[in-house]
Amino acid sequence: MLGEFVTRVLVLVLGYAYPAFECFKLMEKSKIDVQQLLFWCEYWVIVAIVTIFERFFDIFVSWLPLYGETKLAFFIYLWHPKTRGTRWVYEAFLRPLVTQHEPDIEQKLQSYRARAGDLLLFYIKNFTEQGQSLFLEMLHYITSSNPNSKKSKRSGSSGSDDPLAIRRSGNGKEDFSYSPEMEEALRAAQGGNRRSRPRH
Repeated sequence: MLGEFVTRVLVLVLGYAYPAFECFKLMEKSKIDVQQLLFWCEYWVIVAIVTIFERFFDIFVSWLPLYGETKLAFFIYLWHPKTRGTRWVYEAFLRPLVTQHEPDIEQKLQSYRARAGDLLLFYIKNFTEQGQSLFLEMLHYITSSNPNSKKSKRSGSSGSDDPLAIRRSGNGKEDFSYSPEMEEALRAAQGGNRRSRPRH
């Protein structure tokens, strides 16, 4: 039995890297062998289905004995010149199954593709907001560890030249707010679209 790490490396090399390189060589030929190209297209369709299945059902199958080794052997079986199992697996199992459900699959994929732009914008916006939040937290940490900031904290004043002005609320808790200069700089950095940060 191979070690788990070695098995994963072999799956990556023999299941993905080697077939990808074979596809690359085939596409770079001046005269493309259509049958060979079709073979590799079928291979990648099978690998994609296996990968999707694995992501959803990994918790149920990954614990099985020799699962990694079986997956490695299956990938080699699919492309090896002596077995070329891709053609048989595709024709016997995958093609009838996908053909039967093709309209439903097409409809769902078209729906996902139509919403892909909105999804991309959502992730970009979310990533930007997370990055801004992290930047502001780091800025607060850096300025709060500044000796001048600590001095202002002890005095309870909010009119210092520090980027963050410390103030004491009615219940005795210390809090901070941005100085007008800092708020102006943040708005300029964000294109003027950010509202003033609420005071805590």
